[in-house]
Amino acid sequence: MTSQPPPSPGDPRQREHDLLRAAVRGDEKALAQLLKDITPQLRGRVASKISPVWQGSLDADDVLQVTFVEAFLQIEGFTDRGEGSFLAWLSHIADNNLRDAIKALERAKRPDPRKQVHASGNDDSYVALVELLGYTSTTPSRAAARGEVHTALDAVLSQLPPAYEQVIRMLDLEGKAPAQAAEALGRTVGATHMLRARAHDRLRELLGSESRYFSRMS
Repeated sequence: MTSQPPPSPGDPRQREHDLLRAAVRGDEKALAQLLKDITPQLRGRVASKISPVWQGSLDADDVLQVTFVEAFLQIEGFTDRGEGSFLAWLSHIADNNLRDAIKALERAKRPDPRKQVHASGNDDSYVALVELLGYTSTTPSRAAARGEVHTALDAVLSQLPPAYEQVIRMLDLEGKAPAQAAEALGRTVGATHMLRARAHDRLRELLGSESRYFSRMS
């Protein structure tokens, strides 16, 4: 197998390599430039995977918006493996987002009552959300647990990206319909479902770090 020659100064590959190295070290401007450069190519890939069935509820830019939020959250774990590796990494994130959005749209047609949070904005809806994500309170008293979960979960939610916090509050805690939340967020219904899936992933991670208040359900 013939290896590629190392990029020379002024080579686009060298520019991308330098930007990636800076982005992994926490340079948000470098990452923003990388995402801007790669948007047309990534958009084309994503658009080709959206079935006509879902094009009224979801478009490529919806997927890219959530993918780019995830890129900022995950870039420190990226490993540059040479030309094309950044596009492959982003494409993997985008594929996961698209798959989750389509699953959520399909579930919305056939809702499973066992997986619904009966939201009311009170302590019970907070407890129901935590349990939906696979956690429970560490407080033995159920009455005390409800209030404690409400306070602790509010603190955890504030650590999420703003769009993630908003979608969880609207759909899981306030009981808004996806169409209502989508309108309030200025997004499509598909994008709203996708945001919720990623927001739940991030919230699970944060709940796991709050061992004083939450533990995994057996």
